[in-house]
Amino acid sequence: QVQLVESGGGLVQPGGSLRLSCVASGSILSINVMGWYRQAPGEERELVATFPSGGSTNYADSVKGRFFISRDNAKNTVYLQMNSLKPEDTAVYYCHARVITTNYYTLQYWGPGTQVTVSS
Repeated sequence: QVQLVESGGGLVQPGGSLRLSCVASGSILSINVMGWYRQAPGEERELVATFPSGGSTNYADSVKGRFFISRDNAKNTVYLQMNSLKPEDTAVYYCHARVITTNYYTLQYWGPGTQVTVSS
């Protein structure tokens, strides 16, 4: 069993910044990919940024240059620094991880989500 827990969401004014964190815990042997997705009301869930182990980061075009993803592998933690936030960034942000478990299964997990609201 693996759990992902996000933190750091909230209400921020346009142009402001927030930093999201996600910690993975449980029966983890290693984590192939960690990343962030978001879902706005009435919209489908979309990729925001991903950080594969040993690979390069990947960003949605809408957040390039404003959002930055980082990982602390020792802590099984991924971060999302969000700058110059816009109202259209308002969504529930979900942490995602593709995990190799201690019994050698490769499984995908999602966090419960954290709300980010950008509004004046």
